[in-house]
Amino acid sequence: MPTASPKPGATLLDPKNHILIMIDHQSQMSFATKSIDAVMLRNNAALVAKGAAGFGVSTILTTVAEKTFSGPIFDEIRSAFPDADIIDRTTMNTWEDGRITDRINAINKPKIVLAGLWTSVCIVGPALSAIDQGFEVYVIADACGDVSDEAHERAMERMVQMGARPMTALQYLLELQRDWARGETYDMTTGIAKIHGGGYGLGIIYAKTMFGAQEGH
Repeated sequence: MPTASPKPGATLLDPKNHILIMIDHQSQMSFATKSIDAVMLRNNAALVAKGAAGFGVSTILTTVAEKTFSGPIFDEIRSAFPDADIIDRTTMNTWEDGRITDRINAINKPKIVLAGLWTSVCIVGPALSAIDQGFEVYVIADACGDVSDEAHERAMERMVQMGARPMTALQYLLELQRDWARGETYDMTTGIAKIHGGGYGLGIIYAKTMFGAQEGH
């Protein structure tokens, strides 16, 4: 019989065990995205970026043809990482750019978390490549999007069939926090959730304003 102990599962994310790669969150890529509303996409990308920056997650930002076709990375991401060296590529598959894999090897962590546009091309490519090379891969599904619901859903299914683990933007933030008794990141986490956490964020505002409530107490 197994024995229970108060330890997190090995597949859970924490700020130190993974690399976040945010891919092609750019204007031109967004114009054709139909599987998620553009406002929601930007909100979720901001939630992921702010959470990763606040928790000190090793993060790689990359664009495709920024100057000639696709435009700049979302301001919400740029503002979370104002000093980031954003890698601009020609490859649709991020993993086929040696600058990306060199940076991944230098960071040297076993888990890769992906978010970006479009799911069926720019996320499937690195996800399947990383899995093939022995990395554990997670995909933040609602910080991704594609030209149709069908394209996004089939891409997610394809990655899951190969072992990728799907999650959401809010799940990502809360998995990094994981314990409300972690006071050093409590205000940051709830602050991000207030702005980008939808109904959950409104609930935090209400509880704190009306009752002075606080998780973990």
